[in-house]
Amino acid sequence: MNRRGESGEALAAAFLERRGLRILSRNYRCRFGEIDLVAESGATLVFVEVRARRSDTFGGPAASINAAKRRRLVAAARHYLAAAGDRAARFDVVLVRGEPPR
Repeated sequence: MNRRGESGEALAAAFLERRGLRILSRNYRCRFGEIDLVAESGATLVFVEVRARRSDTFGGPAASINAAKRRRLVAAARHYLAAAGDRAARFDVVLVRGEPPR
């Protein structure tokens, strides 16, 4: 992962923790894909995709989450849920713009 990605995920995790979520896993990987952050908000599992971009030149961070990426996220989340048990779950996206802090 590049510095922007690492920095974006660290910023996203801190942002979520300040809002009361508890980070359970970072960069959860399975054969179906990767989930940047898995968090818990009360009894709900939160699967978080973090997208960091310097600018909106090529559509910005949100535009980079295409249908194929969404399918991989859902498949990886199902894999995680198979081990975690039957729980309420949701998907969140954290978008980060600008240069990473030095």
